[in-house]
This record gives sequence, C-alpha cells and structure tokens, in this order.
Amino acid sequence: MDKKAVSFFAVGLGVGIIISTALFSVFIRNMKNRDSGDTMVLKLSHGLEPVHPVHKGMVLMAERMLELSGGKVKIEIYPSGQLGNETENIEQLQNGALDMAKVSAAPLESFVKEMTVFSIPYVFRDHTHYWKVLEGPIGQDMLLKGTSRGLHGVCYYDSGSRNFYTVSKPVLTPDDLKGQKIRVQKSETAMKMVETLGGSPTPIPWGELYTSLQQKVVDGAENNPPSFYTNRHFEVCKHFSLTEHTRIPDLLLMSEVSWQKLSPQVQMWLKQAAEESVVYQRKLWEEETESNLKECEKLGVKIYRPDLKPFQAKARQMYKDYDGTVVGEMIQKIEAVQ
Repeated sequence: MDKKAVSFFAVGLGVGIIISTALFSVFIRNMKNRDSGDTMVLKLSHGLEPVHPVHKGMVLMAERMLELSGGKVKIEIYPSGQLGNETENIEQLQNGALDMAKVSAAPLESFVKEMTVFSIPYVFRDHTHYWKVLEGPIGQDMLLKGTSRGLHGVCYYDSGSRNFYTVSKPVLTPDDLKGQKIRVQKSETAMKMVETLGGSPTPIPWGELYTSLQQKVVDGAENNPPSFYTNRHFEVCKHFSLTEHTRIPDLLLMSEVSWQKLSPQVQMWLKQAAEESVVYQRKLWEEETESNLKECEKLGVKIYRPDLKPFQAKARQMYKDYDGTVVGEMIQKIEAVQ
C-alpha cells in the first residue's frame, strides 16, 4: 500500500471513529431519555425491613406520588440501611447527597435540639395525647425546626410506644433493670432515660442488635412490637414488658437542598402523598401491633403489662434537668395540651 493510500485510510478511519463516537453518544443519550423521560427521581433511604409497616406506608406514598405527578416524579426507596445508618443519612441530607430519609426522632436530637423532648419518658399521657400534639401547632412547628440545618420535615409516621424486652428475666418494676445492659439508640437522652430508670444503657446500631442479644453483649433492648417482631428479636428475647416509656415518632425528612429544587406544584404533590401515607401507615401500625403481640405469644414470648406508676414516678427525676432550657419549655407546652 503506497503512502497516499495509507493517508486516505488513516483519515477515513479517523472520521469513522469520530462519527461512530458521536452516534454512540446520541444513542446512549436517547436511551437514557427513553428510560427516564422527564421523570424526576428522588432517593429515599431508611433502616427498616420491607415487611415493616413504616416501609409499607412509604411505598404507598411513592405510588401516590407517581400517580399525582402523572409519572413525572418517582421516589426510589432503599430499605434495610442500604445507603447507611440513620445518622449517616441525616448527614447525607444536609449536604444534598440524599433526597429523603426516614429517621427516628432520637438520633435527630443531635442535629435538632428540640427533638430531645420525644426521648423523655412519659412526656405523653397516652396515644391520643401523643397524636393531638403531633397534629397540632407544636408538632407541625417541630417538623420545620431543622430547616436551618438543611433538614426539611415532611411528616410523622407512627412508631408506637417503646417497651423493654429482655433475654433472661422480665422488667416488671424499675428495680428489675438494675444490672441489666439495655441497648439504646445513639441518643444522649435515651441513655439518660435508661440510667434514670435503673439500667445500664448501651448504644448499639440497630442492624447489630440481634447478634448482640444472641451473644449476650446486652441483656435486652427497648422498642415497639412491630420492630421486635419483624426483626425476629423474639427468637432470643422471651420477655416483653409493655412499659410504654416513650413515644418517639419516625420522621420523613427531605434535604432542604432537594426541597428547594422542587416546584411549588411538586411540593404540593409530595405533601399530599405523604399525608395519605400517614393515614394508611397509622391504620396498618395499629393492626400489626396487635397481631404481632399475639404472634409473639404463640412463639413463646411472655407479654407483661406492669403497673406504670413506679416507672412514671422515677422518670420524673429527669425533668428537672431541663428546667430553663428549650426542651423544658417543650415539656411544659406538651403537658399543657388537653
């Protein structure tokens, strides 16, 4: 082959590569557009299992969001801590790396001080009082307390009451907690609560709790019946005491960065979808709490209903620690709600 032929061949090959690359780029771009269209995708993370009623509530929200937006807004849910634990998710929301997350109010107190009030034992008289506060001015104002910290509160999900469950012996009075290592969330207030009631608080990530109970790293934990059941803690803990010491809601949060990118119309759709999911989730929660307790009894767990007065009396010792603080003011406001 002479030099001229080689030159024409090289030029042709170069042009061919350029055209092929350009066409491939267009093809890929078109494929992406065809896959997503104008769809906006919002990523939502949480640490619960897919069988949990809170997860099911968020699935309904995602379905309704897709319907209300005519397919333009899709919420992708990543359960079971796939995108990190709750504290990591909160930090991801703050820097805009994650759009949405479901977190408990307990770890949120490190970021929003007012959330501490939810971890204070017996601040709510009962289930009715709890929801009256959350649905009223106090609760709705609390949702927006994290805005300046990059956290936009969307709604509350029912997380029921938290109760003690143990491996070896039941908790029937505060004295039964003495010498017992109790797993708590990563919350200063939760630790103080267990200490005040007589136990030894031990912060352990939720995903590590089953093994910690099995290996007796801790003697027990405290949570609601659906979480106890869906995470199969009944396999190692055969004593469940309905102490109802705290009612700590789950919050659906959105990154303030992501929230501000939404048009007013999309924000309205999201609020509507979230509100509808709350109604569904609360009904589901009530049904599953009852059925989970019955199922646990069938599986050999003893359910106890101790007298709450000794627990309430001991818990009041914590309240004076918050006198003159924003949390103390919150306690007074909540107790004033009739």
